[in-house]
Amino acid sequence: MNFNELPLPEALMKGIAEAGFSSCTPIQEHTLPISLTGKDIAGQAQTGTGKTAAFLITLFTRLMKNNTGDARKHPRALILAPTRELVVQIEQDAQILGRHCGFTIQAIYGGVDYMKQRDALRDGADVIIGTPGRLIDYLKQKVYSLKEVEMLVIDEADRMFDMGFIADLRFILRRLPPFDQRQNLLFSATLNLRVMELAYEFMNSPEKVSITPERMTAENVEQVLYHASRKEKFPLLLGLLRRVGMVRTMIFINTKREGEYLNDRLNANDCPSRIISGDVDQKKRMRILEDFKEGKLPILIATDVASRGLHIDGVTHVINYDLPQDCEDYVHRIGRTARAGAEGIAISLADEDGVLYLEAIEEYIKAKIPVEWAEDDLFVNDFKRVARPKYKKDAPAGGRGSGSSRPPLKSSRTTIKSAPAATKASAVIPAAAKVNPETGEPAKKRRRRKKKAAGEGTPAPQTVSE
Repeated sequence: MNFNELPLPEALMKGIAEAGFSSCTPIQEHTLPISLTGKDIAGQAQTGTGKTAAFLITLFTRLMKNNTGDARKHPRALILAPTRELVVQIEQDAQILGRHCGFTIQAIYGGVDYMKQRDALRDGADVIIGTPGRLIDYLKQKVYSLKEVEMLVIDEADRMFDMGFIADLRFILRRLPPFDQRQNLLFSATLNLRVMELAYEFMNSPEKVSITPERMTAENVEQVLYHASRKEKFPLLLGLLRRVGMVRTMIFINTKREGEYLNDRLNANDCPSRIISGDVDQKKRMRILEDFKEGKLPILIATDVASRGLHIDGVTHVINYDLPQDCEDYVHRIGRTARAGAEGIAISLADEDGVLYLEAIEEYIKAKIPVEWAEDDLFVNDFKRVARPKYKKDAPAGGRGSGSSRPPLKSSRTTIKSAPAATKASAVIPAAAKVNPETGEPAKKRRRRKKKAAGEGTPAPQTVSE
């Protein structure tokens, strides 16, 4: 189906043409004929299938159809997304598709200028795209109202549950007009029981649309799995990066700490990379993503917080340095490549821990991941080694970061001088000094014997050692 076969406004068709779209993707072909009639939809589709354009085209068509020409201060459409990156991506797509529609579009998310976003909301916006947290903050301050919303879109609904946003989501939805006075679109990679319960609670008899549910991964992604021990993973990764050429590669890890260590090791071995994780400053995140999109940065390391929010064309390889603990995250990770009909390669490294998650992943995607065995020449063993980054909670007991003012012991040998009874009782004797390792004599008995030998009165100074 081509877009010109659909009843779309001329201004919107100009934006679609400028975006380079001509024919519909499967999710667009199945949802647009229904959603353009005003019906609610709960859609299931994998990332990179064009669902963003599907709900934006529906949204702009409805707003233009119901446009009275009156100036409105409060938003007419609300799009909710779980991550900042996804909000930014949706806003960029909305600005392109709705360029000639005459609507004001505003993105609301944390990590950037708080007052600037608040002022933009006060001035008025037709379409708001945001994460739940900051939207609620401004809503409680009465910066804007949701009473005029005609269109609601919830993107990546299953991720909302995973990230603990469901309470915030319900807070917002309960402040919208009644469900039968607005159109509601919900999209999710999986329409599980939790998602469908939310759909039936806040939507008006939504029609369920699923695209190729029997295949969980994109068709154009070539998947391959390497078994490697924990010590072999980095030498194998270097060999793979040198073989594939590092054109535009995303590497996924499970923890921020492991990602920072991997980032240091790659840069030390002439593989330029940067890392984005949940606590990286938003402006810094945007600079890193821009460099990656423009080809200035060949390798991007990311945690799962970014796996659903990054829509970057031209990603040639996705590498799971750590296999994800959640099988759904595997689908979203490898969905970063082979977007918009392109081809891509997803490489996974399974070590002693990661292999435990393999069975669940393969059961979820309903397919076996092809296994390749790395030849010896693929491992790079002459790489430069770097020290693992130290964190405050890694400091030794009593040292900095432990919360104690007592300095760390300088050695295993500690001297305790004579002192009044009250002070001496509070002295700390190492556990190793409680029993003489040669005679087996308890420390208490040894001190009593030495005190008796020294005579009555203040005992002479003594040294307790291992």
